[in-house]
Amino acid sequence: MENVLITGAAGFIGFHLSKQLLADGVTVTGLDNINAYYDVSLKEARLAIIEEYDSFSFTKASLEDREVIDQLFRDNSFDLVVHLAAQAGVRYSIDNPHVYVSSNVMGFLNILEGCRFSKVEHLVFASSSSVYGANRAMPFAVHHNVDHPLSLYAATKKANELMAHVYASLYDLPVTGLRFFTVYGPWGRPDMAYFKFTKAIFEDEPIEVYNEGNMKRDFTCIDDIVDGIVKVMRSIPVVNTSWNAETPDPGSSESPYRIYNIGNNKPVALLDFIGILEKEIGKPVKKEMLPMQPADVVETYADISDIQRDVGFNPAIDIQVGLKRFVEWYREYHNV
Repeated sequence: MENVLITGAAGFIGFHLSKQLLADGVTVTGLDNINAYYDVSLKEARLAIIEEYDSFSFTKASLEDREVIDQLFRDNSFDLVVHLAAQAGVRYSIDNPHVYVSSNVMGFLNILEGCRFSKVEHLVFASSSSVYGANRAMPFAVHHNVDHPLSLYAATKKANELMAHVYASLYDLPVTGLRFFTVYGPWGRPDMAYFKFTKAIFEDEPIEVYNEGNMKRDFTCIDDIVDGIVKVMRSIPVVNTSWNAETPDPGSSESPYRIYNIGNNKPVALLDFIGILEKEIGKPVKKEMLPMQPADVVETYADISDIQRDVGFNPAIDIQVGLKRFVEWYREYHNV
């Protein structure tokens, strides 16, 4: 692992992963279009930190720009690619569907083609817990069927998993997909609920709590996420010799393809989560209880037994510790 391409390098997860790899002596090329889906200044601040490393280079471009992506692969010899760039957001996809297909489907195709022709040793890409959709079997396991997404965002992530399998099968490209579960922490995304809650509490504004607060999420600290990604990067998938085509397992394949959940494996009730934030910030918040939103789900809960077994991933950051770190960062970054 000497030369790595990270797409979405100015994003939340991409920034933290880039910083870790650079600190470990890896040469990192970052790709990001710095779009305005959320505060551009936050993305620029993240980027400024990793640009201090001599072994980091950056290309500002969109995934859909096929010529730029092709040239990027031609000009470099990447050992590994970690594809984190995407149009994020479940609710945003309801009003802006075309953006999701353009970035998440066409953009991913360009990355797959680049990996194919440059013979990348391992492609790791971001999927999402949202692919479980209408599934209510808990905990969510990679061996479950995920054919009932509830948002176009989730559908594009499922499409990414299918596309990746095709390339693993046709071109023997080793591919691993990671289904992230509600990632939080310092330098996080302002469109995420925990960030909005924190902002509202500091500004003495009410918060919107959906489904009357009867929700649970498998909140996963960014530190654990980065640890898991790095472990997966070093574990190149191979053919599963026990895979049975008559009873096909969705989580593996007779091709060099794997899917993993990467979560905390400890769902937290939403109201308890808000209570921890109130305690860390030091004041209560007024809650506006609202009904369930379209495309939302009541609970997420990651079965992480496969990633534990295969790469030794074990989340270590408790929710109280993780939220304390986030609030400390928020105070410093926003000077409040």
